[in-house]
Amino acid sequence: MAMRNYQWCVAAAAVLLLAGCGGAKSDSGTGKAVTLTKEQVRQTLPDGEAMTGWKESARPTAVEMDKLYRSQACPIKDNAGCENSRFYGASTLRHHDNAATVTFLIIAYDSEQAARKAYDVLWDGYYGKRAGQRAKRFGLGPIGDERDARFGSSGFRGEPGAVTQTRVGTTLLWTLAASANKDGIDENGVQDLATVLAKRAQQAQNGDTPSAALDG
Repeated sequence: MAMRNYQWCVAAAAVLLLAGCGGAKSDSGTGKAVTLTKEQVRQTLPDGEAMTGWKESARPTAVEMDKLYRSQACPIKDNAGCENSRFYGASTLRHHDNAATVTFLIIAYDSEQAARKAYDVLWDGYYGKRAGQRAKRFGLGPIGDERDARFGSSGFRGEPGAVTQTRVGTTLLWTLAASANKDGIDENGVQDLATVLAKRAQQAQNGDTPSAALDG
């Protein structure tokens, strides 16, 4: 996949949301696996305040899952992976200095079992391919209940792109990162982004206001 198309796909999810709505020990914190409200989904998504050095391109937004959003969140046959999903959310940010962009996505399910069942369906069927055909897997460390990540390069200049998927309790989370510069993102930076999102998801399920932030 060309990086130009990859970046368009990353941004498209957030644009659509804005149009529709005004077992390992985990670094995300041991805690509850409870169903999130729409407002908790929105609060889970990192914003500019939580991301030092980044500026919001699309503010955190959450919507009730319906036919339109199932086609965006689970764009595979019969929207597999969206069964028993309740809410869908996205936010997009751009780094001030290195032309990097990141889109955070979340699907909130009505149970941990539903999220667990959807995990492999969505990673194998769609999200695991978002970093290009030659992307390689890399480790995220012990974040969330399940996690996967791929880092690749595509385009004529070898621009980097990465995708992570994490399950935290009743939620599935994605970090889609790309940069127009070859050194705009790296595996460590992507891991930091995914960790922030996972920690915020656990804080929400613990009943706390998400506060995990990226420093620098």
